[in-house]
Amino acid sequence: MSIPLYEPLNVLKNVDKNIWIVDGGLIKMNVLAFGIPFSTRMTVVRLTDASLWIHSPIEPDEQLFEAIDALGKVKHLVSPNKIHYAFISEWKKRYPEALAWSSPGVNERAASQNIPVDFDVSLEDEAPPYWSEEIDQLIFKGSRVLEEVVFFHKKSRTLILTDLIENFEPEQTSNPLWRIVQKAAGIAHPDGQTPIDMRMTFAGNKEEARQCYERMLDWQPEKIILAHGKWYEENGTAELKRAFRWLDK
Repeated sequence: MSIPLYEPLNVLKNVDKNIWIVDGGLIKMNVLAFGIPFSTRMTVVRLTDASLWIHSPIEPDEQLFEAIDALGKVKHLVSPNKIHYAFISEWKKRYPEALAWSSPGVNERAASQNIPVDFDVSLEDEAPPYWSEEIDQLIFKGSRVLEEVVFFHKKSRTLILTDLIENFEPEQTSNPLWRIVQKAAGIAHPDGQTPIDMRMTFAGNKEEARQCYERMLDWQPEKIILAHGKWYEENGTAELKRAFRWLDK
């Protein structure tokens, strides 16, 4: 395998009480004319009303659906940024009563990619009443290209990110080209950060990004879930400071 997968795949893995991750297979993203492989990961939170909140749904799998159904009723399907949306329409077919939540720019992105998604409501800078007592959120601003909605599960003190930090493991990456790319992009464990191409999109707007980062620091996370690569099971606040030191330059 060119980059590591986090097996077992399509299986609920407990993070803390009422919060799980599910690791999925590979996808390829076109970056500078290259088809770069990415591992995938979604997050599931069971809210106090026993409904399920699903962040960045991965490719559907029937056994996964069965495991999800055993947890509770799916009510929220969340696109955290305009790149993470491709499988929401398939999850929506399985759970037609669930609300599909759109991130900034995702409707335009989906239309340009000819991937129809019927979103029901837009994510804002403040958490909606459905989950505001349990999950906080903000739109990480300052990029000219990509705004990401980040979330904080309060009881477990878990920060849920998507692409703002990527943390691939070079020692488990068999393809030497991808090892070079990971290190050059600043997304190689143990120093995973915001990808360098994404950092460049904050030029001239770092103060706005810094304010968002400081709000995340105020949450004092213990864990940080990432969509791509090794996530942080401990020392979350320290890892956050390390990964976002580029904002101080």
